[in-house]
Amino acid sequence: MKRTLKVVGLMVLLLFIFAGILIGTAFLGRRSITDGLDINGIRIVKDGLVSVALIPLGPGEVALIDAGNDKSGKAIVAELSRRQLGPESVTAILITHGHPDHIASIPVFPKAQVMALETEVPLVERRAKVTRPLQDGETVALGQTQVRVFAVPGHTAGSAAYLVNGVLFLGDAADVANDGEIKGSPWIFSSSQSQDRASLVKLDHRLIQENADVKAIAFAHSGVLSEGLTPLTAFAQENR
Repeated sequence: MKRTLKVVGLMVLLLFIFAGILIGTAFLGRRSITDGLDINGIRIVKDGLVSVALIPLGPGEVALIDAGNDKSGKAIVAELSRRQLGPESVTAILITHGHPDHIASIPVFPKAQVMALETEVPLVERRAKVTRPLQDGETVALGQTQVRVFAVPGHTAGSAAYLVNGVLFLGDAADVANDGEIKGSPWIFSSSQSQDRASLVKLDHRLIQENADVKAIAFAHSGVLSEGLTPLTAFAQENR
């Protein structure tokens, strides 16, 4: 009996080690998130392995891109406090996709409209209520701030990218390597890498066709690129 328990324990330990190696491999070589980075008035808040973007909308009012991994929202609340604001000042949360590390603190902000692509609503609503489903290509007005919505399926079926104040938020649809090269979403967490790559190629084409003003590209699990649309275009050219 003791021998059996030891064997089972060893197998469980090996599985944890193997899982840790897989996860570690997926995240190795990424450019680190810079906590407190300001880009075009938008603040990047680091929450462990993921980032949240805080967008000022006007006096006493802000929006978030995603809601982080910490259920208490500690890092977000600290940034709000730094601005002499409280959780009630968050009036909108734009979800890139419904994985738990992007939606954990939604309940901390009860006055926020929670927005996600309509196709992603079922995944998000396993843990939080979506109050405003979005459509690919629509523009959301948050006060005087305009947010352009793009579908980028692949990481999840309803993954979204958002363009706001010249910053393109890609969520987990892509990462940036230490050398500044954009990489597609890691296979271990994604529904379809091939669809993800195709979505990024299509997004680049749409942004070029629209002559969109992209000054920077932000990623949920890695740093920010400030070379405009060029890095995404380079990725698209390699993956067409």
